[in-house]
Amino acid sequence: MDTKVRRDVETERYNPKKVYIREDMIAATSVLQIRASEIRQSQINWQSYLQSQMITQRDHDFIVNLDQRGQKDLPDRNPEGCADVFLNLVAHISKDNTIQYVLVLIDDILSEDKSRVKIFRNARHGNVWQPFLSLLNRQDEFVQHMSSRIIAKLACWHPQLMEKSDLHHYLSWLKDELKMNNNDYIQSVARCLQMMLRVDEYRFAFLSVDGISTLLSILASRVNFQVQYQLVFCLWVLTFNPLLAEKMNKFNAIPILADILSDSVKEKVTRIVLAVFRNLIEKPEDQQVAKEHCIAMVQCKVLKQLSILEQKRSDDEDIMNDVDFLNERLQASVQDLSSFDQYATEVKSGRLEWSPVHKSAKFWRENAARLNERGQELLRTLVHLLEKSRDPVVLAVACYDVGEYVRHYPRGKHIIEQLGGKQRVMYLLSHEDPNVRYEALLAVQKLMVHNWEYLGKQLEKEQIDKQSGGTAVGAKA
Repeated sequence: MDTKVRRDVETERYNPKKVYIREDMIAATSVLQIRASEIRQSQINWQSYLQSQMITQRDHDFIVNLDQRGQKDLPDRNPEGCADVFLNLVAHISKDNTIQYVLVLIDDILSEDKSRVKIFRNARHGNVWQPFLSLLNRQDEFVQHMSSRIIAKLACWHPQLMEKSDLHHYLSWLKDELKMNNNDYIQSVARCLQMMLRVDEYRFAFLSVDGISTLLSILASRVNFQVQYQLVFCLWVLTFNPLLAEKMNKFNAIPILADILSDSVKEKVTRIVLAVFRNLIEKPEDQQVAKEHCIAMVQCKVLKQLSILEQKRSDDEDIMNDVDFLNERLQASVQDLSSFDQYATEVKSGRLEWSPVHKSAKFWRENAARLNERGQELLRTLVHLLEKSRDPVVLAVACYDVGEYVRHYPRGKHIIEQLGGKQRVMYLLSHEDPNVRYEALLAVQKLMVHNWEYLGKQLEKEQIDKQSGGTAVGAKA
């Protein structure tokens, strides 16, 4: 099922403006679908609406013929009447259960035949969006989300694009609904985004409402696998645009997706994450960005996950094709990587660990000055990690690196003080983790000391004490 969707979306390379794919079925039945099934069983007394003059005779006759007399082809035989009747009902009926029923009827009409969106888009009613956008403000959650579903279909299944102000309003609403805690309709929100983001012109509008960072912040919070799949799918369709593929890792996409890949127990989630990774390498027109994405994936241990997937040998052709592609590209990037490239990528990822490059005196002699490049970008990142990270290993390694930079770069002490690094290191002298305290103390000594030969002997002695089980240094900190 997902494989078919995947192959259809790839036809975008022949049609860069839009992605046309059939509507993929959601594996888990959403709350919206369950509620819609219940509402279809309702019986609405249209005669009472006619008698109270809330609807016209024409509206009454049309809706009764469609709803109660089974004339399912009525929208095709009388498209203008269909649009006028339904838009009039949506605009003028206030009772929740009746509006719910009308919205389900509209959704069913569209679902039966996608070409029927033109019935509403070509309506003489004026702004077709306004009645449905207004319903997004109703208290009834089903009304909100069924209206949203209809808007998405009208926006995506017609060649004329949604107007900019209405589009911004709608995408902002979807983004806010994604961020809402314990939203029972989150699958439906994600489903609407899956549809909207297939249209290239809607992708940058989503970026402009801070949509990409919202998707990634939710994915970082470990949602259930179905929502996880849907939101990664949204990232996947976004990355078909080369400019968005180049921007994606500025939102920390690769580390977050690498964590999802590592934890994934569902094949559909694995498949879609691999597809995003492939797009992040294939789609950028700037090959330097593609190379940086490869390095970031290596740093986030994606090669290890590829090796595990290779051993499992999935029956899914897409998964294995992507595993082979990614393996080849990541292995090639590792071979081209200098030790400084490795170090820079690790620092930028925020996932410091005791990799060999940190402990290499040769590395620091040759590269300490390079930490000043690009406006001291790497130094600023290290200081930021010292302030924000909660991981003891990251803090310990960052302290060590600050100390080595100061030790090997003549003006290092002054620069680290200017960046606020000395203050952050001293604050960590009282950290709860003994290894963090130890590395912070060493870094402070390097920031303070002038006689490097004396310090060398002291460090050697402290290292021996540490290895023999003495924790005096850490305890004093």
